[in-house]
Amino acid sequence: MTDFTRATAGELRYGSDVSSDPDAASSLALWPGDTGVIGEQARRALLELIKGPYLSGVNAPALWSALLSDEAGIRSRLHELFLELVIDRVGEFAFVRNVSTTELKVPSAVRTAALTFLDTAMLLVLRQMLLAGEGDGRVIVGQEEVFEQLRVYRTEDRDESDFNKRLNSTWLKMKNTLRVIHQAGAEDRAEISPVLRLIVGAEQIAALGGEYRRIAERRPAHPSDVGGVDDAEVDDVDGAALDPTEEMTP
Repeated sequence: MTDFTRATAGELRYGSDVSSDPDAASSLALWPGDTGVIGEQARRALLELIKGPYLSGVNAPALWSALLSDEAGIRSRLHELFLELVIDRVGEFAFVRNVSTTELKVPSAVRTAALTFLDTAMLLVLRQMLLAGEGDGRVIVGQEEVFEQLRVYRTEDRDESDFNKRLNSTWLKMKNTLRVIHQAGAEDRAEISPVLRLIVGAEQIAALGGEYRRIAERRPAHPSDVGGVDDAEVDDVDGAALDPTEEMTP
């Protein structure tokens, strides 16, 4: 779908006939019998993208450079897996998501991570904080500052210490699994990754935000009344992209 036209030493001009140019293909071989058509660093960048949730230019500058250098070749490899590449050159991060097309039924190629009600609510809070503060540069927040905005979802029959454990568990998921926050100095301080601005889009915010506000204002007496504030899964994250499709109980 996308032509790869680079032709520097040790790289393949994608768009020419690979099968008719064995010398070009062999120049990229990393082991006997290797038929890969992109270089080693580009392959490592491709692998990092597929592993997810995203590739960071700040954390992996060599792979970021390889991605930008071999972008068209990497896009082509991803298209073969029904995946598309999303790049933020200013924020220096990239991730993959399933191709969206009406031309054919596309298989789901990326792994998913289940999100609880609190997971999703924390994502919304973090994104709001990111957008509010990113004009000043890095956005660093305190753990308790985030938790305070989520305490409105604790129901009367939920023990406070148990709810705090759930908040801590969600915070760790944001840091270690989804990697949308990174420790910044003290253990309870974190920088919000700019990737969150893209992986949770405006339409998703509109769909979820209104519902969560309604739930917070309603303050029901039992967790089951809010469609999963207890343990039920709200949705899945495809690679790095949140795709909220499951309706919460009214």
